[in-house]
This record gives sequence, structure tokens and C-alpha cells, in this order.
Amino acid sequence: MSHRSHLFSLRLAHAFREACLTEPYGRQKWVKDLLAGITVGIIAIPLAMALAIASGVAPQYGLYAAIVGGFVIALTGGSRYSISGPTAAFVVILYPIAQKYGLGGLLLATVMSGLLLMVMAGMRLGRFIEYIPEAVTLGFTAGIAVVIVTLQVNDFFGLAIAQMPESYLDKLVVLAETLPDFHGPSLLVALVTFAIMLLWPRLRTPVPPHLPAVIIGSLLALLLNSHGWVVETIGSRFSYSQPDGSLGFGIPPYLPTLEWPWARAGADGAPLGLSWALVVELLPAAFAIAMLGAIESLLCAVVLDGMTGKRHSANSELMGQGIGNVITPFFGGITTTAAIARSAANYKAGAQTPVAAMVHALVVLLGLVLLANLLAYLPMAAMAALLVMVAWNMSEAPKAIKLLKKAPRGDVLVFLTCFSLTVLLDMVIAITTGVLLAAVLFMKEIAEMTRVRDISAHPVVAAGGVPAGWRVYKITGPLFFAAAERIFGELADMAGNARGVVLYMDAVPLLDGGGLAALEKYIDYCRAEGVQVAVADLQFQPLRTLARGRVQPIDGVSRYFASLEEALVSIRRGGVVD
Repeated sequence: MSHRSHLFSLRLAHAFREACLTEPYGRQKWVKDLLAGITVGIIAIPLAMALAIASGVAPQYGLYAAIVGGFVIALTGGSRYSISGPTAAFVVILYPIAQKYGLGGLLLATVMSGLLLMVMAGMRLGRFIEYIPEAVTLGFTAGIAVVIVTLQVNDFFGLAIAQMPESYLDKLVVLAETLPDFHGPSLLVALVTFAIMLLWPRLRTPVPPHLPAVIIGSLLALLLNSHGWVVETIGSRFSYSQPDGSLGFGIPPYLPTLEWPWARAGADGAPLGLSWALVVELLPAAFAIAMLGAIESLLCAVVLDGMTGKRHSANSELMGQGIGNVITPFFGGITTTAAIARSAANYKAGAQTPVAAMVHALVVLLGLVLLANLLAYLPMAAMAALLVMVAWNMSEAPKAIKLLKKAPRGDVLVFLTCFSLTVLLDMVIAITTGVLLAAVLFMKEIAEMTRVRDISAHPVVAAGGVPAGWRVYKITGPLFFAAAERIFGELADMAGNARGVVLYMDAVPLLDGGGLAALEKYIDYCRAEGVQVAVADLQFQPLRTLARGRVQPIDGVSRYFASLEEALVSIRRGGVVD
């Protein structure tokens, strides 16, 4: 692909076709993909379960998402190394939906978000990822991390809070009131799990830290439970109906089955049902899921491009993500998107093509079928500790601290705004407000760069003599709506009782509609004051704007010159009208 074609192209299964069909695919690549897929699949199993629990649903629905979504998106998407599945960023959106509408509502919202992602791909909106400032991204990811950690306090400390309030501040109040009643054995398991995740990287082994941490946390919980100190596990919290009608505990060791998303349970346990009113009600949530899915998947692809030197197809990736999120809920899987940490691990493990991501999905499938009984022993406190570490990693705290210390005040304001709104209100509100605020601050900074100064006495100008009553002004910077009124206001004040003015505009790269209106308004002012105006040395874009605006010279008032020298020669001969 050319330097920027990856931002505009759209082709179904772009990454798979490019990596496996266009390029040679042989045994060597297959072995590397197989080993990488097995590695990431093992990593994904506990993460998918923990993220499903954090999203307010049973752990198997996270595994279904990694299986179906991970396979479908790898096959149809535009990034060859991305691993898709449940991610921590979605927790703040999915948890409230699950609480209010149940699993059925969450799956329906996911289908709707997938359709929105497909529309975004068809409209070639993938390129707009370039326009999201880093302060916005860091702000909402840090805010999401704070919310995730807050949601894990209940299981981390073994608190007995049945349901958390919707408001973040109310959550803090409830946690503060309940925290003194923490459960010691659960807290011990959580702390040991967390400590191992912190210390394990020092051993410099290829084994990711959360695997030994979760295993040791589970063994500790098993030991405590055997001595009468009850530590809640996945098996004790979650149950399912077996084919014979009996009750099973933990995760069902069965393949995901095809079922209408809206036929699954709502918040009251009954089938959700489908209605236009429900679709309209879920539309804001679906839009939020689609927005975050687009941002996270494309950011992941950009990170991988930097690591690998390859190019993803932004719109093809959006299409793959959309298709995956439409299909996955029909098999019970929650929202999926590309996960940066798992994708990076995939590449570092030697992945060559999207086949590695497909193998990862099959490994999760085998884990579901073969290890369901063992997975039931995973303690909830260890899952909470795992998510706290995931939240810390996704927060990119070092980058955020560096931004707060060294970035301009505008970027700091944008970061704090996005962070606060994400925590207190809503992520979509946070991103929208952050982007708008960043745009306004950027326009303010650009507008302040536009200057006007009197160069009548400059040696180059004065060498041939400037007629009495004439002034020459040089404008530097873009003349757009945020700067033009100020510049021409300053010109009106500076010109005073001048007979005529020369506007030297060789350093004006841009003239927009607002700038054109301000220029015409200034010329009208000069006509009323009896002042002649010469506009000299326009660049191509301002000339094009004048042509589109059908701006013509006004006899006795204004005229346009190709160069400053030509304008000066004309006024020396008697004025603009000559």
C-alpha cells in the first residue's frame, strides 16, 4: 500500500488476503502462527472471563466473544496482527447496560454497534483516527481505568455489595461505608495475586505474569476453602442449566449455541424481546460501543504498524470489527475489539498472519470445552486483582503524568476534562467534549499566530519611495474565521487617516469563508472612509477562495496585484485606480 492508502482503502478480509493469499504462505509461517496463537490463547482465557464478569455477565460470555469474535474479525479485518476479544475499555459501557437490560440487552446493543461500525467503514471514516488528540485518548483511557478499579474493589476486598449504584460518586459512598467490613481471606488472595503480577516480570521468563498469578491465587483460595475460610470462586458465584435439567456450577463446558440475542434473558430473567422502542432506547449505548470499538481497534492497529513496519487498512479493520460484533452476539459473545496488549504479545510470540489470531480463538474454544471444571476454581478476588493490573496497564499512567508535567496548558485542560467526564458521566460525552475543546484551543492558538505589521519603512519597500498617505502592511498566518476579524480590526485602527493601504499577503497560506467575509467588510469600510486598498502577492488557496467568492476589483477602491513590487509601482503612478 502507498503511504496513505491504508487510511482510505476498504476490502473485506484485507489482512488475510494480503498476508496469506497475495504473499506466499508456507509451513514456516504456519508453525510460527500456531505457536503464537497457542500462546495468546492461553493468555486470553482468564482475561476474557474476568472482563465478562466485570461487564456484569457470566464468564462464559467473554470466552464466547474471544472464540467467535476473535476468529471472525481476524478473518475479515484489516490488521494482520490484531487479537480481538473482550477488552477492559468496554467495561464502563457494558456494565450499566447489563445491569439495566440484562444479557439480552447487552447483546442487542452489540449487534447494533456492529452495524454502525460497518456503516462507518462504508463511509471511509477510518482515516479520522488521525484527528483524535493524544490528550483525549489518554484522558478517557485513564478515566476508564479508574472506573474499572472502582468496580473491582467489591471483589478485591470481599465486600458483600449485591449491586453497585449507577452514579460514580454514589459508588464511592457505598464502598467507603462497606470497606471496614472487608473479608480477610479474599483480600489475602487478591494481594498475593497482585504481588505475583508485579514481581513475576523480574524473573524475565516468557510466561506472562497473570498466568502464574492466577494459578497461585487459585491454589491459595483452594487451601483457604479447605480450612473453612470461604473464598468466593467462579464456581460458587455462577451456575448454569445442564441438558438433563440439573444445575451446574461455574462455566458450561459446551460449544456456544446460535440464538437470537433478544431471546436471551433481560434484567428480570425473562426473554428480552425485540421492539422498535427498545432499539431506540439502546441506540446511544450502541453508538458509544461503536465509537470506542473504532478508536481502540484502530489505535491498536497503529501501534502494531509501529512495531512491525506493516500497514493496516483502517476501513477494512472497521468492517471486520463490525462483522464480528454483528455475528458474535448470536452465539452469546459480548462486545469485542482489538486488544493492544494481547495483539502485542501475539506479534512478540512470532505471529506472521491473521491465522495466529484464528488459532488463538480455537485455543480458547478448547479451553472452554476441556478446562471448564478447572476454571470454576478461579477465585473472584484473583479475577479482581487481574483486572486492577489490566486497568493500570491500559491507563498509560507514565504518559499521562508526563503530559500533565510538560504539555501546554491546553492539552492539560483537555486531558483533565476527558478524564473527569469519563469517570463522572459518560465516555461518549467525554470524547466528544474533549475533541471539541481540543479543536477550539487549537484554533485559538493558530489564530494567535496570525499577525499584521507595518512594513512601510522596511528598506525593500522604502527604497523606491512610498507615496505620502500610503501604508504597507504585511499579514502573516492563516486568515480564517477565528483570526480575520481581529486582523482587519487592527488594520482599521493602524491605518488611521491613510490615503491608501497595501495588504502584502504572501505569508497568508489560507483564506476561508470567514476570512473572505472579513476582507470584504474591511474593503467596504475603506470605501466609506475614502481609503484605497491594494492586495498583493496572494498564494494559490486564497486566490481560489476569492475566485469562488466571485470577488472583483472595485473601481477607485480596490485592486489585486501579482506582487508587492507591482502594487508599489502602481500607487507611485497615482494610486490603485490607475
